[in-house]
Amino acid sequence: MAHIRTRARTLIGLILAGAGVLAASACSEAISAPERKITLTVDTFGKFGYDELFRQYERSHPGVTVKSRAVENLDAYWPKLNVYLAAGSGAGDVVAMEEGVMPFYKGQQESFVDLAQFGAGRMKADFLPWKWGQGTLDNGKVVGLGTDIGGLAMCYRKDLFAKAGLPTDRDEVSKLWPTWDAFRQTGLRFKAANTGAAFVDSPDQILTAAMSQAAAANNNVTYFDRQDNLIIETSPAVKTAWAEATSVVAAGLTSRVVTWTDAWHAGFRDGTFATTACPSWMLGIIEDSAGPQTKDKWDVAAIPGGGGNWGGSFLAVPVQSKHQREAADLAMFLTSPASHVAAFKAVGALPSDVKSLKDPEFLALTNPYFGNAPVGRIFGEGALAIQPMYVAVRHRPVAEATQAALDDYVAGKINAEAAWQQAVAAAKRKAI
Repeated sequence: MAHIRTRARTLIGLILAGAGVLAASACSEAISAPERKITLTVDTFGKFGYDELFRQYERSHPGVTVKSRAVENLDAYWPKLNVYLAAGSGAGDVVAMEEGVMPFYKGQQESFVDLAQFGAGRMKADFLPWKWGQGTLDNGKVVGLGTDIGGLAMCYRKDLFAKAGLPTDRDEVSKLWPTWDAFRQTGLRFKAANTGAAFVDSPDQILTAAMSQAAAANNNVTYFDRQDNLIIETSPAVKTAWAEATSVVAAGLTSRVVTWTDAWHAGFRDGTFATTACPSWMLGIIEDSAGPQTKDKWDVAAIPGGGGNWGGSFLAVPVQSKHQREAADLAMFLTSPASHVAAFKAVGALPSDVKSLKDPEFLALTNPYFGNAPVGRIFGEGALAIQPMYVAVRHRPVAEATQAALDDYVAGKINAEAAWQQAVAAAKRKAI
């Protein structure tokens, strides 16, 4: 999952059960019940939508207990994982790895089990080819199995739009902003209505979303070229996204909250802001942050500029696990087509497998919390055409440095030009 790219619930009743669950488990390597009771620890960040799937796995695998260790923020997650890997102990039996840090961990392949030795290779045809490639090495070693991808939309508060005199129907809202410039113009209309809320939560969201879109027209590279050379100063994708993000700040359209902070989470509930760039996995975060009192106030419209991908993750098994075979089986179960759909129903984690994305039942799914928005269609229809950004080993530290400079601009500590120079200088340090 993005800068953060951070994942029972309202839609849990729709999750496949009974025979469907058993069919899903058949997609993973079949193993007999362990002779002793074992506990498999799963480390994740954000909202993966696995709570009910864990219980289902326990029911179909007597003797296995699944323990979840989930944290909200990727920034708090991956430094701990690095420590565990370096120490040779402490990591979960199954660990989540976000797209932006996957290249870093592929460079530490000796720390992870080759899931192909437990039968994961036969799952290759299930996945989007680029997603499968992101989790494998040139020698065929399967380091990570894809969970979700991050198809883009724009989430908005219908009550605040109504207060501002703007349309509230999602199709009409989508027509307001075919481009980012039109989005900014809509923001100025919203601002003029003096609703007491900001139009945009954070320019960080726009930076990441717009960069994904701009990369598609520029060989899918952003901060680095495909030889891992830092190109932030000349990258068309970075420059375009930076301009879009800073323009909404200059127009006074953003709130003062920083993404992923407590104030940002509370803003979804309190109506601090009216819009946020919304990859599919953000649906679960919004619902969890906003709470039941804002059900049907948030809705989902098209993203300005059309399409794009923000984030997505993988599951891996560290070699330090004492139950590698059982952990691999659990990872394969959680990334089977049926489990992909179940996770999407639970928290909006958009499947990365082809079968699910083409399934009419999946495409027909709606989300009651977001006004019965047709989320299967909104996120699923363009998923097969998503072009992933190239992610270098040092992509994440550079992205963090760029966003930190943007946050300083939002806070009024520096002007836009100084923020850009700060981003470039920090990127050069972080790229080493």
